[in-house]
Amino acid sequence: METTEVLSLGREAIWTVIYVAGPILLTALSVGLFIGVFQAATSIQEMTLSFIPKLAALVAALLIFGDYMLVTLSDMFIKVFDMIPQVFTR
Repeated sequence: METTEVLSLGREAIWTVIYVAGPILLTALSVGLFIGVFQAATSIQEMTLSFIPKLAALVAALLIFGDYMLVTLSDMFIKVFDMIPQVFTR
């Protein structure tokens, strides 16, 4: 494999990680921010108030975006596995 191919594959792997982890991280960030503002406004400092809604939102995000995430990861792995014969023929 050439250096440019390795760099291209690495760049694509990083973007794949961003695409796969992005929906979950953005959901956790937005729900956490909303709960933090709510706790600051009401002076309620209960730990379960921040944990349970965030957990429920992450489960909902996995149900909504799970198919997209699986397809994205499987496309990346198929591309990587298709490149294996090129590595051993050079």
